[in-house]
Amino acid sequence: MNMIKAIKKEWFLVAMVVAMALATVIPNVGRSGGLLHLDQVTGIGIAIVFFLHGIGLSPQALKDGVNNWQLHLFIQCTTFVVYPLLWVIFGHGMQSIMPAALAFGFCFLFVLPSTISSSVAMTAIGKGNMPGAIFNASLSSILGVFITPFLIQYFMGLAGGAINIMDSITSISKLLLLPMVLGQLLRPLLFSFIEKHKNIVGKQDKYVILLIVFNVFSDSIAEGIWHSFSVDDLLLSVVICLVVLLFIVNFMRWSANKIGFNHADEVAAVFCGSKKTLAAGIPMAKVIFGADPRLGMILLPIMIYHPLQIFYCAILASRYQKHALALEQQTRTEP
Repeated sequence: MNMIKAIKKEWFLVAMVVAMALATVIPNVGRSGGLLHLDQVTGIGIAIVFFLHGIGLSPQALKDGVNNWQLHLFIQCTTFVVYPLLWVIFGHGMQSIMPAALAFGFCFLFVLPSTISSSVAMTAIGKGNMPGAIFNASLSSILGVFITPFLIQYFMGLAGGAINIMDSITSISKLLLLPMVLGQLLRPLLFSFIEKHKNIVGKQDKYVILLIVFNVFSDSIAEGIWHSFSVDDLLLSVVICLVVLLFIVNFMRWSANKIGFNHADEVAAVFCGSKKTLAAGIPMAKVIFGADPRLGMILLPIMIYHPLQIFYCAILASRYQKHALALEQQTRTEP
């Protein structure tokens, strides 16, 4: 019974493993141009997900979060400067100890924008600055449309790779940004309907991610790209993801304390600045790397990093909540 409860609670992580397993058994079903035509289906699904994100964003909360420029600068610099510096420092070493596609998967992980929903949710649990979290998570997603392709071009250019930056930005804007803007414009008409059905709508992004995982891993299996991959590479990837996550979170907590952030701003900073998006990362990768058969291996680091960051940040959010409640209790008891 305990195992069943655990599976129900973590159904998404279990489903990702199942999707990867299915891809190894029936790759011709899930591959691009295959029986299910998932390359086309997932494109439509991604647009729907970000359309729903646009409907869910509160304009008032975004306005309320605009003025705290120190918090914004801190979060965006961590996302788009500190993380990429890890690749500058350690990228060459990674390429020397693991397959090139896996190494560039870490490069891709480091240049991704932050999450939206989970960052805001964790900030809420930890009694953090909600307007600041909503503003920065949204801003990160918008900036990532432009910054992520440029950084990928720069870093992969060092290794002789090349992508068409403007084509990538245009495609990502159409895939992610345009549906989000349309959702925001139609929010007054559709918000109440979405709220009534949020138990169903709220899982839409997870369903689409599962289809994308099945699609890209089916492509990789069909092309035989995993023949150069070993269990040691997988274990090494897990270790690197865990070390990076612990370093970034603790670096941000230490830096926030040095800057003098209060509890609410520190919580928003840690949860918005330390996270990397899976929901936007996978479609971005499909646009940037196209039909590259190595895409499954490139996506592996973010797929490992995602559950680790959710698990660790959930624990941290609970600790922040207890700290906030203790501060409130102390304030009430003071004369």
